[in-house]
Amino acid sequence: MAADVAGIMYVRTSVIENALTLDQLAQRGITNASIAASFLADCKGWVAVRRGEIVAFSIADRAGESLFALFVLPGYEGRGIGGRLLDEAVHWLWDSGAERISLTTAPGSRASRFYETRGWQRAGLTIGAMAVHGVVAALTALSA
Repeated sequence: MAADVAGIMYVRTSVIENALTLDQLAQRGITNASIAASFLADCKGWVAVRRGEIVAFSIADRAGESLFALFVLPGYEGRGIGGRLLDEAVHWLWDSGAERISLTTAPGSRASRFYETRGWQRAGLTIGAMAVHGVVAALTALSA
């Protein structure tokens, strides 16, 4: 997965919603090196590849019981790729012993609607972000 970091960062900086530059990501501590290091610790990632290029990715954090990132290139949105990557991350988190899975996204965003239509529930609001949690019923369904 560490070999995929450049493609992951390309996708991350190419999105329309929640767009950040490499410099803005670095200010938040998100760099090629920090992503690669996370895969050696408590994170796992998945990529969607089309014609040899990464077009989407997700990263889950086992220690934080959270979805760290899920991004799809604009030209590949609406094709089910994000849903598949979300499913992979959620299954891995449940299988890793997560009791409750969370993520943070902007309220009223396309991303928040994406998660809510998949059964995620709002857990609270912070400045500029909304925390959402996976539904407990999903734990039963995914653990079966």
